[in-house]
Amino acid sequence: MNTQLHPHQKQELAELAEIAMRERGLEPRFSSAVRHQLDDITGPSQDSGADIADLTALPWCSIDNDDSRDLDQLTACEPLAGGAVKILVAIADVDALVAPDTPIDRHAQINTTSVYTSARIFPMLPEKLSTDLSSLNPGQTRVAMVTEMVFQADGTLASSRIGRARVHNQAQLAYDAVSAWLTGDGPLPAAAAAYAGMAQQLRTQDSVAQQLRANRREQGALEFQTFQPKALFDGDKVVDIRQQEQNRARQIIEEFMVATNGVTARFLAAKKRPAIRRVVRSPERWARIAQVAAEYGDSLPTDPDSAALEQFLARQRRRDPLRFPDLSLVIVKLMGRGEYVVEYPGGPRLGHFGLAVRDYSHSTAPNRRYPDLITGRLLKAALSGARSPYPVEQLQALAEHCTRQEDAANKVERQMRKSEAAMLLEARVGQVFDGVVTGQSKGSTWVRIFNPPAEGKLQPRGKVQVGDKVRAKLLATQVERGFIDFAQVG
Repeated sequence: MNTQLHPHQKQELAELAEIAMRERGLEPRFSSAVRHQLDDITGPSQDSGADIADLTALPWCSIDNDDSRDLDQLTACEPLAGGAVKILVAIADVDALVAPDTPIDRHAQINTTSVYTSARIFPMLPEKLSTDLSSLNPGQTRVAMVTEMVFQADGTLASSRIGRARVHNQAQLAYDAVSAWLTGDGPLPAAAAAYAGMAQQLRTQDSVAQQLRANRREQGALEFQTFQPKALFDGDKVVDIRQQEQNRARQIIEEFMVATNGVTARFLAAKKRPAIRRVVRSPERWARIAQVAAEYGDSLPTDPDSAALEQFLARQRRRDPLRFPDLSLVIVKLMGRGEYVVEYPGGPRLGHFGLAVRDYSHSTAPNRRYPDLITGRLLKAALSGARSPYPVEQLQALAEHCTRQEDAANKVERQMRKSEAAMLLEARVGQVFDGVVTGQSKGSTWVRIFNPPAEGKLQPRGKVQVGDKVRAKLLATQVERGFIDFAQVG
């Protein structure tokens, strides 16, 4: 298709995304009632009291994506005697501005999550809140929920506490730039260089995170590398698609958030409070996972064993890094989806198979995930000794609803990634690409090409198997439905 006849590509993708939202039972627009409530919110939370500590002098920083404007968490650290380190994680106190069962809360409860597509973001909360008044923005003082964790030199958690505090973001940083500096491939980001001591903060946080990561992997945390391409625009035109890479800075935030969510879950359990947990149950299709390992010349135990599965994945990553994302995708699908459940005091502990943790709530992203906003409210009630804001039956219904809506949001994002790839490739029909066969089902074969990273349907020349490297000629694209068709050549 001639792009000169099609100048508004980004707008078309945004319109397709809105249609996809509605088709999946998600609400892409805020109501007039939301806008009226928003008019009455004129500034950040002014909550005060003896229970809110002043931690504004600490060297807080945020680390997120380059384009992130909804900043949910800050981190800081303090070295202690004997190689121990205190890690502090501040989480935005969205509840201080958004009360339950108000128009803004009801909209958030419908979608339960922000939906991210390259052409348009559908925030769970209005941007006046999520990117400003309830965001932990640089140079701003905000009320937050702060988790303090003391880790010993070997990464074991020695103590933890949760409380409310005022915090001040001293430096807004981005994953890729921080990671490049940590690995010696780039300079210290300017925002970090401008604050005395921030470089050492980042080094210490990285060191603790790598120890926590090593401990979790030893316990069987699964290390996946999934296919997460992102479209890049020049004005209205899709000009490239890039795969989001895991890196050292992302690992800092990932490890600290896993630790924080564990502390949150155990705190609520100790207070005998029902709470929403995020779980991935022990895989029901373990026999098929073991069969996949056998196809790679490896073996797994008869019963589900996350440590053995992680060791298999680590071996395959070393043997064949090119095709490791496709193996990751197969295992992720066989493990089954995550879900939200209510855990009751004294009830069974389900745990999170993929993370190798027993206690896991979602509490660290309340600007963009509704379960995290619920958990924030549960924490505040527990801290003050107040009754839970949610009856158990309501909490159960919300957990099931959040699971359904998060699945719907994921489907919208996947659908739009396909349309973005089709739009980039529509001017390249007839070209030949290197790729790898990623799937076969019901007579169809699927291929992932490497540059740009995109997936489509393949017409094979003969018998092919998942994992085979192929040359694929682009036959056709259809942006509206995200279809990309290839034929095997050579």
